[in-house]
Order: sequence, then structure tokens, then C-alpha cells
Amino acid sequence: MNIGEASAASGVSAKMIRYYEEIGLISPAGRTASNYRVYDADSVNRLRFVRRSRKLGFSLEETERLLKLWDDKERASAEVKALALHHVEELETKIAEMQAMRDTLSHLAERCQGNDRPNCPILADLEGRPLRKKHRRETGGQGLLRGLTLPLWEG
Repeated sequence: MNIGEASAASGVSAKMIRYYEEIGLISPAGRTASNYRVYDADSVNRLRFVRRSRKLGFSLEETERLLKLWDDKERASAEVKALALHHVEELETKIAEMQAMRDTLSHLAERCQGNDRPNCPILADLEGRPLRKKHRRETGGQGLLRGLTLPLWEG
């Protein structure tokens, strides 16, 4: 099947298929005499594997490691489990960071009057301006967003 058919069958865009080939995540497709890519059922299965792995938030490096483990019929499932559990820990950290961001922004939005006046605690906190006494007591003298580790997302 051609790249469009492989894309439809796997759920991976043609652009991403070419990218995965370029970085070596999947093997380059065979070529026809007119130089069109040709994919077989195994290639489509690998693309589905990659798509599912990425949807679960595994990095490209982790996905590559999972593919190698999938290919290794002598593998120990303990290694696969350890990789998955490590990823769960990373997800839990990201979830906690996002909950903290949500809580902070909700608190700041509650304090914002949302009227025609220019005063806005959301912008003041982002800027790092000193906060009023009551708010300094609540946050230990710091703005709510300072010190918060923001997650980095892969695109």
C-alpha cells in the first residue's frame, strides 16, 4: 500500500510517517520503480504501535525503546513494566503540576474584579509586582506562580 493508504490504516499522518522514517524510528519503506513508498502489513502494525505509544505520552526515545522490546521475543516483561511505571510517575508529576497551575490561576481569577479598571492580580502576579498585605500573608510573600515548575510538552 502507498503512504496515503498506510496513513489511513494506521492513523498516522503521511507527514509523520516520513518523519519517523527520517529519524529512524521505523524502517524506510520499500520503493516502487517510480520511487513511491510501499508499506506492508508489518509496517502498518509498527505505525499503529508508535501512534498508541505517543498517544499515551511516551517520548520518541521511549517509543523507540518499546519498539525494540516489542521486537525482542526474548525480552523480560519486567523491563517493559519498569518503563511503563516510570512513565506513570512522570505523568503523575505533570498532573500535580497542572493541578497546581489550575489552582493558582483559579485563585488569581477569583481575586480579579473583571471590570473596567486596570488593576488585575493575574497580571500583577505574572509581572512579579508586590502584592497587597493580605495576599502576601497567604502566599508567604511571593506571587503564586513564582517557583512553580511548568511541564515541558513534546509536540
